[in-house]
Amino acid sequence: MCLAVQGKIVEVRQTSDDPITGTVATVDFQGSRLEVSLAFTPEARPGDWVLVHAGFALHVLDEA
Repeated sequence: MCLAVQGKIVEVRQTSDDPITGTVATVDFQGSRLEVSLAFTPEARPGDWVLVHAGFALHVLDEA
């Protein structure tokens, strides 16, 4: 069984020229901030909530 955790994107930046695999975000998990790949959710922007598993944002969540 896998576990994914929700967090809020604080910052998005490019780490390489590849627009998909080079996009990473700083995600806030109730005070802990981690760097997460946006390879599977390139549409994610600062302020969005995402579901994160194994260092990848897998889904953009509706804040409500």
